[in-house]
Amino acid sequence: MGYICCEMIELPSASKKIVPSGCRAMIGQVAGGGKTEKPMIKAENTYHKYSVKRNSWPKDRAPGQKVGLIAARRTGRIRGQDAASAAKAD
Repeated sequence: MGYICCEMIELPSASKKIVPSGCRAMIGQVAGGGKTEKPMIKAENTYHKYSVKRNSWPKDRAPGQKVGLIAARRTGRIRGQDAASAAKAD
Protein backbone atom coordinates (compact mmCIF):
# COMPACT_ATOMS: atom_id res chain seq x y z
CA MET A 1 0.00 0.00 0.00
CA GLY A 2 1.07 3.52 -0.66
CA TYR A 3 1.63 6.30 1.79
CA ILE A 4 -1.63 7.90 2.97
CA CYS A 5 -1.33 11.62 3.61
CA CYS A 6 -2.97 12.87 6.77
CA GLU A 7 -4.59 16.14 7.71
CA MET A 8 -4.78 17.78 11.11
CA ILE A 9 -8.14 19.30 12.00
CA GLU A 10 -9.08 21.42 15.01
CA LEU A 11 -12.38 20.67 16.71
CA PRO A 12 -14.62 23.25 18.43
CA SER A 13 -13.30 21.95 21.75
CA ALA A 14 -9.82 23.16 20.64
CA SER A 15 -8.53 19.58 20.49
CA LYS A 16 -6.64 18.54 17.38
CA LYS A 17 -7.18 15.28 15.49
CA ILE A 18 -5.22 13.70 12.68
CA VAL A 19 -7.32 11.98 10.01
CA PRO A 20 -6.45 10.55 6.59
CA SER A 21 -6.89 12.91 3.65
CA GLY A 22 -9.35 10.54 1.98
CA CYS A 23 -11.63 10.54 5.01
CA ARG A 24 -15.11 11.80 4.15
CA ALA A 25 -16.68 11.40 7.58
CA MET A 26 -18.43 14.29 9.29
CA ILE A 27 -17.66 15.01 12.91
CA GLY A 28 -20.49 15.80 15.31
CA GLN A 29 -23.94 14.59 16.21
CA VAL A 30 -26.22 13.26 13.51
CA ALA A 31 -29.27 15.46 12.95
CA GLY A 32 -31.59 12.48 12.45
CA GLY A 33 -30.01 10.46 15.20
CA GLY A 34 -31.80 8.39 17.77
CA LYS A 35 -32.71 9.06 21.38
CA THR A 36 -29.35 8.00 22.69
CA GLU A 37 -27.46 10.38 20.43
CA LYS A 38 -29.47 13.49 21.23
CA PRO A 39 -31.36 12.70 24.44
CA MET A 40 -32.23 16.31 25.36
CA ILE A 41 -33.32 17.58 21.95
CA LYS A 42 -36.79 18.50 23.27
CA ALA A 43 -37.65 20.65 26.27
CA GLU A 44 -40.12 17.98 27.38
CA ASN A 45 -37.36 15.46 27.96
CA THR A 46 -35.36 17.93 30.04
CA TYR A 47 -38.46 18.85 32.03
CA HIS A 48 -39.07 15.21 32.94
CA LYS A 49 -35.40 14.71 33.80
CA TYR A 50 -35.24 17.59 36.24
CA SER A 51 -38.77 17.37 37.63
CA VAL A 52 -37.77 14.42 39.82
CA LYS A 53 -35.01 16.46 41.45
CA ARG A 54 -35.84 18.69 44.39
CA ASN A 55 -36.47 22.42 44.08
CA SER A 56 -35.89 22.56 40.35
CA TRP A 57 -39.36 23.38 39.07
CA PRO A 58 -41.05 26.79 38.78
CA LYS A 59 -42.65 28.06 41.96
CA ASP A 60 -46.15 28.68 40.60
CA ARG A 61 -49.51 28.00 42.13
CA ALA A 62 -52.68 26.35 40.91
CA PRO A 63 -55.23 28.42 38.95
CA GLY A 64 -57.21 30.67 41.27
CA GLN A 65 -54.38 30.90 43.81
CA LYS A 66 -52.25 33.39 41.88
CA VAL A 67 -53.61 36.29 43.94
CA GLY A 68 -52.10 38.73 46.34
CA LEU A 69 -48.78 40.42 45.69
CA ILE A 70 -47.54 38.24 42.83
CA ALA A 71 -45.92 40.57 40.28
CA ALA A 72 -47.25 43.65 42.09
CA ARG A 73 -46.18 47.04 40.79
CA ARG A 74 -45.98 48.41 44.32
CA THR A 75 -46.84 47.28 47.85
CA GLY A 76 -47.53 49.11 51.08
CA ARG A 77 -49.63 52.05 52.18
CA ILE A 78 -50.47 54.73 49.62
CA ARG A 79 -48.95 58.06 50.72
CA GLY A 80 -49.01 61.64 49.52
CA GLN A 81 -51.06 62.95 46.60
CA ASP A 82 -52.05 59.43 45.56
CA ALA A 83 -53.67 58.87 48.98
CA ALA A 84 -55.76 62.04 48.67
CA SER A 85 -57.03 61.11 45.22
CA ALA A 86 -57.76 57.55 46.37
CA ALA A 87 -59.77 58.87 49.34
CA LYS A 88 -61.86 61.10 47.06
CA ALA A 89 -62.59 58.15 44.77
CA ASP A 90 -64.05 56.17 47.70
